[in-house]
Amino acid sequence: MATKTELGPIARERKYAQDKQVDEGLIPRKVPIVCSTRFGIALILHFCNFIMMAQNVIMSITIVAMVNSTSPQSQLNGSPEGLPVDSFGDLNKAPKSLPAKGSILGGQFAIWGKWGLPHEQNRLYSIALSGMLLGCFTAILISGFIIDTLGWPFVFYVFGGVGFVYCLIWFVVIYDDPVSHPWISVSEKEYIISSLKQQVRSSKQPLPIKAMLRSLPIWSICLCSFSHQWLVNTLTVYIPTYISSVYHVNIRDNGLLSALPFIFAYITGVVGGYLANFLLTKNFRLITVRKLATILGNLPSSVLIVSLPYLSSSYVTATAFLTLSCGLSTLCQSGIYVNALDIAPRHSSFLMGASRAFSGMAPVIVPTVSGFLLSQDPEFGWRNVFLLLFAINLAGVIFYFIFGEADVQDWAKERKLTRL
Repeated sequence: MATKTELGPIARERKYAQDKQVDEGLIPRKVPIVCSTRFGIALILHFCNFIMMAQNVIMSITIVAMVNSTSPQSQLNGSPEGLPVDSFGDLNKAPKSLPAKGSILGGQFAIWGKWGLPHEQNRLYSIALSGMLLGCFTAILISGFIIDTLGWPFVFYVFGGVGFVYCLIWFVVIYDDPVSHPWISVSEKEYIISSLKQQVRSSKQPLPIKAMLRSLPIWSICLCSFSHQWLVNTLTVYIPTYISSVYHVNIRDNGLLSALPFIFAYITGVVGGYLANFLLTKNFRLITVRKLATILGNLPSSVLIVSLPYLSSSYVTATAFLTLSCGLSTLCQSGIYVNALDIAPRHSSFLMGASRAFSGMAPVIVPTVSGFLLSQDPEFGWRNVFLLLFAINLAGVIFYFIFGEADVQDWAKERKLTRL
């Protein structure tokens, strides 16, 4: 009897160990994000945004060289007078950034729909989107040296060649989902698939276009994204021109001064994603984190820019204000730019592309309106440009603060049809 009594607990422990092994076999082991395939996907998308933004903003510094090289009043390296007054009118005719970024970023959201885990979204998106800031920094910094040594046409040759090489890497490395990826580990594949099973997906149901058009949360995302893109494009397009015309800095130093804000913004964008995740772990409401990130990424930046015309005597102070403005603006990456995944996860890629296409009107309108204001009033032109920016930015933030939401909308939930 003593032997049976002793064998009872031993048998139960063995059975418990066997059951635990079975359960561990059914539940995939958690795979850390670092050195994982999904982290590699984030880096590839990081460089995708790097190339996309670099090719969009190289005009922001080459336009100065192109205008000066064709103007009889100044030369390539800049005269003490800086840009001629007539050149502000030429900025209105300069090529503008196209809203093709909407389709690119919408496609990235489609990738994250099959690769991004819910609890890793802020970090992965921040890593990917921060490539846009690094692209701004690199393009503006290197463009100054290339223009000064080789001439402005080589700026397009260099970045165009880099983009071509990147396309080849994209075709080899990127796959639609973990199941079709040939190099992903089995444990990570099972971990991603099991983690995404609870997310609702259905490709058979049509898009609820009418409900989307009537949705105030969607309009708040679109309008606030538009106002933020107005801020971002004013910074990227007109920082070199502003420094060159107001402080009479030559083209090489202009590139250095103009690039400083974007490296700070690059760091802030990555840190902001981790900070958003940290706040969520401290039981902050999701909508609170989204609105906090959006407000901090808009209002302080626009206030700092509005104050620039009153600091014309100190280019060091102006550069510091521009650096802070660019850095804080990237906090929106954890706000409005991922909010579509909260309110409609099944349609997030479509909504991301649509909101980016809507906000993509800002890069088209900004050079037109700003160029007109600068050409009409050379003395107070910059003040008018920055005041208009602040007004548009404030309106977008107020609308998002009132109507923004983070709960899944009724029209975005899966509907099951019952047959009678």
